Amino acid sequence: MTNGKKSRTQLTHLDSQGNPRMVDIQQKGVTDREALAEGWVLINDSTIEAIDTQQIKKGDVLKVAQLAGIMGSKNCSQLIPLCHPIPIDGVTMNLEVVPKKGIHISALVKTRWKTGVEMEALTAVTASALTVYDMVKAIDKEACITNVQLLHKTGGKSGNWFKK
Repeated sequence: MTNGKKSRTQLTHLDSQGNPRMVDIQQKGVTDREALAEGWVLINDSTIEAIDTQQIKKGDVLKVAQLAGIMGSKNCSQLIPLCHPIPIDGVTMNLEVVPKKGIHISALVKTRWKTGVEMEALTAVTASALTVYDMVKAIDKEACITNVQLLHKTGGKSGNWFKK
């Protein structure tokens, strides 16, 4: 390692010549895995009120964004290069209206497979946040997607990880 960075030969998505490759997971064991991610859509108070009172012309923001998150998790490998298509066993999306702030979004994604679901959880949160943004952009030009991050992951060779 140099300067705290992995050398090219240590990066799993590059071959020895530096070309992109999909990691071979054929020999990896199947384990229970899950990942929890979160993010925010910061919106103004009048937009929060419009969501709470079902005044958004495009429909129920929270329900549509919840569905978008689930769909996003299932389509991660079509959006992110080198992600494996994996069987998703469950997705739980939570969207909470937080007064004076916006919408807090979390996604818990589960699988029993050879590779983790961190990217699927992050994609779920992002798809959900983009849907909220799309549904409120006509009334809130300052809506802002922020702080999308992994909170924890379990399972696999590297074990459990929790954000400090």
